[in-house]
Amino acid sequence: MRGLRRDPVLLALFAVTLLSFVLFGAFEGDPVRQIQVLWAAQVPMDAALAYGAWRLRALAPQYRRFWSAIAFAGCSFTVGDSFQALHVLFVPAGASVDGGTVQSAFFIAGMFSNVLACLLFPQGLKSAREKLVFWLDATTVLVAGGVMAWCFAVNPIDEQLDRVTASITAALVVVGAFSATKVALVPRPPMARFAAWPMVAAPVVQGIAAFLPGPFQQHDRYYVFMVLLLPSLLIAVGPRIQEVTARIDGPAGTARRRPYSLLPYGMIALTFVVFILVLPEHTSARLWGATAGVVVITALVAGRQLIAFQDNVMLVRRLDVAVDRLTDQETRLREQASTDGLTGLANRSRFTEELRRTLAGRPGTAVLLIDLDDFKTVNDTMGHAAGDALLVEVAARLSAAVRDDDLVTRLGGDEFTVLLPAGGCDGAMRIAEEILRRLGEPMTLEGRIITTRASIGVACARPGDEPSTLLSQADIAMYEAKRRGKSTCVHYSDEMGTRIADEDELVRELGTAVEAGQFTLVYQPIVRLGDQRMTGVEALIRWNHPTRGPVRPDNFIPLAERSGHIVSIGGWVLREACRQAARWRAEFPAAHDLTVNVNVAGRQLRTGGFVAEVAAALSDAGLPASSLCIEVTETAVLDDEESAEAMLRLRGLGVRLALDDFGTAASSLGLLLTVPVTTLKLDRSFVESITTAGRQVAVATAVSQMATALEFSSVAEGIETDEQRELIHRLGYQYGQGYLFDRPLPPGEVDRRLAAMTAESRASVA
Repeated sequence: MRGLRRDPVLLALFAVTLLSFVLFGAFEGDPVRQIQVLWAAQVPMDAALAYGAWRLRALAPQYRRFWSAIAFAGCSFTVGDSFQALHVLFVPAGASVDGGTVQSAFFIAGMFSNVLACLLFPQGLKSAREKLVFWLDATTVLVAGGVMAWCFAVNPIDEQLDRVTASITAALVVVGAFSATKVALVPRPPMARFAAWPMVAAPVVQGIAAFLPGPFQQHDRYYVFMVLLLPSLLIAVGPRIQEVTARIDGPAGTARRRPYSLLPYGMIALTFVVFILVLPEHTSARLWGATAGVVVITALVAGRQLIAFQDNVMLVRRLDVAVDRLTDQETRLREQASTDGLTGLANRSRFTEELRRTLAGRPGTAVLLIDLDDFKTVNDTMGHAAGDALLVEVAARLSAAVRDDDLVTRLGGDEFTVLLPAGGCDGAMRIAEEILRRLGEPMTLEGRIITTRASIGVACARPGDEPSTLLSQADIAMYEAKRRGKSTCVHYSDEMGTRIADEDELVRELGTAVEAGQFTLVYQPIVRLGDQRMTGVEALIRWNHPTRGPVRPDNFIPLAERSGHIVSIGGWVLREACRQAARWRAEFPAAHDLTVNVNVAGRQLRTGGFVAEVAAALSDAGLPASSLCIEVTETAVLDDEESAEAMLRLRGLGVRLALDDFGTAASSLGLLLTVPVTTLKLDRSFVESITTAGRQVAVATAVSQMATALEFSSVAEGIETDEQRELIHRLGYQYGQGYLFDRPLPPGEVDRRLAAMTAESRASVA
């Protein structure tokens, strides 16, 4: 709308119209001048119509034929009115409001082109029913316009209005009515309705003004304005409005088709009004024309109502079908919303709803939380399709193990729950054991016989328990079952909850312990068994909690690994150990060949950038890579390509690698072929009974021989007696570590030992 108010073409057209009206009044009493002004004003209006329609041919290619016809009409009007304007200018004696032969000829050609355009432009009607409805409504409008044209063209109300003028004006009314019908009823009009209505209104205004009696027939300024100037302006501005609208908003799209239009009904009312007006003239031609129009329109209305009745019947049928479909779809959606798509069991949403309802009305409710043991191995080794098949089989076995009133649910992944509305804790434990028995039976999966196991947590409801509370307790019990070795069921107790809460608190505090400076390192010597000289130290972390006091490593290290805090804590240990080892090398000549061992978790190895972190720690401390030994456990690198790749890159830096706790994992021998270690550390469990148990001696001997054959250095951990030391040494071990040589020492104690070693070395040289 803002663009229309500022458009120069529209402003110019309005200015021409206003100026003509003013001049026409100024030349009152001089009809020749008035007629000259009138015809001169028509020319720019006609030219604007032709120019605007021609430009719209490019903006709306799908309506090219329509706008070409309108442009031709505008050109015809321009030529005819220009001829008439020149004629009245140079031949004032023949000046007349009515056009001459030439002007009338071009006017008729232009009107014919307009009618052709209205007939030919695309309607956007597809089905036969839509076309029938449209033509019924259009015919209704045309008949009404025809009735009015017949009545007032055959016998004009005012005798001063000649029949030719009346007939032309009536034709304009019919064309305008038909154009209005198309604009109002078709879904894809060539013009936006805002732009089309001025063009539609032009013949209507002209027709109404021409038929009005009294002063409007005296050819005064008001008659000229209503019959000639205003309609010309309305016709000229239509294409320009459409062009501006199309450039701002884009081409006119599909109009929203209303189920009915008031236009045909308005024309019906008009027909009856005309009929009533001519009714007193019992024998006139106008009466017969109006009567015929009423009869035809009545028939059209009857046909239109019959179609509307059929539409209503079909609509009711469609609504019935739609309601049935919606009901079926609602049922399916409700089932889908409460059912697991893979197993057909209830899902988490339904479980929560049923648990809430059961807790409110039944005592003795219990929940089993079931997690399959090592399910990831099935997915990794046999594929996800096999994993899905396993879950389906597990669902069937769970359903077979419970009672009819119990609800089996898949929460997600390999986690299931069973809601037991009755039976109490004893009944819940019996069902849990039955589930373990059924799951333990071998099953065939893709041609392979496998046995699945599960860890089950059991929680029994107490008064006032919420669904989330009961499920959380079952979860705690399930993880306790995992901790106890899996493939078992554990009943929740308050002690478990207290321990888990305490562990959660420790995990939260671990997140800030590094920044708070609560960690320190102690160093346990590693000695050469031949002369018991300290050749290295193992850095061990200690947590001095501000309120709990010293926290044992075996209490917080597993929590750090499980929560991921081990990455930041391990990074601090690495940097601090390198810094301390570099200081010893700088201060004590005896520490020149000293090696510092740092324990690294598997999660650290798998962290991107770990090797770069090690290199940065060595560079910042100024410590040679050969003075650092990274200790990893067998389980940390077992079947892990990322860890193996990291260890290869560490060896590329020159860092030493040790397999800690060697002999305790299932695939120790295979690791020796894939992991680039330099040292084997015999686990303390093989050392503590080595002097009394023959099997311990055999294992220790085998490890020593493998280390020698592979040119690894060998370290025995946990040596506490001279007898153990002597036996370990005889078996071929080069180094030892344990309380016999020293407990873990603070850095100051290591300083004193290194100072003593330095003094001994200087004394021996002297």
